[in-house]
Amino acid sequence: MADGARRCPPVGPVRVTPEDARYEDLIRGVNHRFAGSPQEIRVVGTAEQTVAAVQDAVGAGLRLAVRSGGHCLDDLVDGPDTAFLIDLSELNQVYYDPDMGAFAVEPGARLGDVYRTLYKGWGVTVPGGASPTVAAGGHFVGGGYGMLTRRYGCVVDFLQAVEVVVVDASGRARLVVATRDDEGELGDLWWAHTGGGGGTFGVVTRYWLRTADASGTDPSGLLPRPPAAVLDSLVTWSWQDMSEERFSRLMRNHAEWHERNSAPDSPYASLFSVLGVMHRASGVLLMSTQMDATVPDAQGLLQAYVDALDEGVGLRPAHTVRSRPWLETTLRPTLPDTVTGMRSKGKAAYLLKGYTDRQLAALYEGLTGDGYANPGAGVLFMSYGGAVRAVAPDATATAQRSAVLKALFVTLWREAGEDARHLDWIRRLYREVYAHSGGVPVPDGTSDGTYVNYPDTDLADPEWNTSGVPWYTLCYKNNYPRLQRAKARWDPKGIFRHALSVEPAREQGA
Repeated sequence: MADGARRCPPVGPVRVTPEDARYEDLIRGVNHRFAGSPQEIRVVGTAEQTVAAVQDAVGAGLRLAVRSGGHCLDDLVDGPDTAFLIDLSELNQVYYDPDMGAFAVEPGARLGDVYRTLYKGWGVTVPGGASPTVAAGGHFVGGGYGMLTRRYGCVVDFLQAVEVVVVDASGRARLVVATRDDEGELGDLWWAHTGGGGGTFGVVTRYWLRTADASGTDPSGLLPRPPAAVLDSLVTWSWQDMSEERFSRLMRNHAEWHERNSAPDSPYASLFSVLGVMHRASGVLLMSTQMDATVPDAQGLLQAYVDALDEGVGLRPAHTVRSRPWLETTLRPTLPDTVTGMRSKGKAAYLLKGYTDRQLAALYEGLTGDGYANPGAGVLFMSYGGAVRAVAPDATATAQRSAVLKALFVTLWREAGEDARHLDWIRRLYREVYAHSGGVPVPDGTSDGTYVNYPDTDLADPEWNTSGVPWYTLCYKNNYPRLQRAKARWDPKGIFRHALSVEPAREQGA
C-alpha cells in the first residue's frame, strides 16, 4: 500500500464464534434465504490479516468462503459446507497508488464509496453497478457492469492489476500480484480475475484500475470521466391496459431497438435502461433510464427511445424526466434497493436478440397466469452492448461481448414457509422461456449464456438443465479452458471452491 493511503488503524483481525453476540449479525448476507453456520468468522482489515486467516483455515482443514459485500444471489458463501468465513467488509479503502500508477480499490469498498472517492478526488469513475451497497470484491472479479458500461465497457476492461491470497501445493498461503502486462502463469492469474467469478482462485485483497492506454502520471487522466449531468427518467405502463398482444409488441420493440442501437459508436452509447417486467400483481411495468444530459439533443434522443418502445403498443406511458448531477443520481438511484433483507432467487441470461413469439407467450403466461401472484417477481432487462462489444471475447474472461441485453429473472419474498412456492414459480418460468434449449439460455445465436455474477446453482442440476450443455459453458463459453489452467496452477489443493467454482483442467480431462 502506498505510504499514507490508510488514514486510520485497520480493523481486525477479529474472531467471531457462535458464542459471540455478533455472530447472528454476520452469518448471512443480503439474501436472507441463506444463513451459514461456520465455526469461525474472521473479520480482516489488511492483506496480511487475510493471509493469516487463509493459513489458519487451511491449517485446521476447514472449508473456507469469502464475503465482501454479501450480495451473492445463491448459497456459494452461506452454504452448509462453509466452516470458516472470511469477512472482507472492513478491507475497504479507495485511493490512488503512485507506485502502481493506478487507483487501488480494496474488496470491501462499496460501489457508492468507490464512485464518491474517485469522483470527488479526481473527477473520474469506473463503469460499475447501479447498486451503491454492492461491494467491489465479487462485483469486479465477475466482470462488473452498470450505467456507464455501454459508453466505457466493463469494470474489468480497466483492471491493471490484482493482489490475491493464493495457497500453493504445500499448503502455504501467500500474496501474489498479477498485472495486465504479465505473461505466462501470472498473466493467467490476472486474466482469471477479469470475469472468472469470485471464490475460485484465491482471495482478492486489492484491485488496481487504470485505462489500458492511458499515459502520463496525472491521476485525473487515468480513468474515464462521468457525465456532468444525467437525464434520469422513469417510464411506466399500466398492467390494466396491457393485453398479451400489446405486451409482446412492447417486448419486441425493446429488444429490436437494442439490436439496432448497441454498436460501440452509437449515438445512444450513453443511454442505459432497466425495463422491469414485473408480475401483474405489481400493477405496472416500469423502466428507469439514465443518459448523458450533455450529448447533443439528449432530451430528443431519450424521447425517441421511449416512443420507439411504444410504437404499435399505443398506451402512451407515463414518462417523467429530470436532470440530476451524475454523483447524486448514482448514489441515490430512482429505483431504491428492495432486495436487502428479503428472501430471493435469481436466474440470468444474455440476449443477442429478442425473444421469439413462443418465448414471449411463456413469459406473459408466467407473469399473468392464475396460481401465482407476487408484486416482487418478474424479469429485469438491462441495456448492454456499446463499448462492451469493442473488446474481443477472449481478451478478458468475460466472454459474452456480443450481447445487447442482460436479463435477470427474480422473485422476492419474506417468509421461509413460502420458499417452495416462489422457487417453483421462477424455476418453471425460466425453464418454459428456454424450453427450446433444455431449460437454459444455451449460446445459439439468439441467447449467449448467463452471467457468473448472478449465480444460479440450478444450472448444474440436471433436473433444471436438460440441455446437455454444462453450467461452465453457459457462464464462460470458450474461455473455460484457460480458467481451468489458472485454477490448476494457482489453487492446486482446491482450497477455494463452491458449487459453481472453476474445476482444474486435470479434473475435466483436459
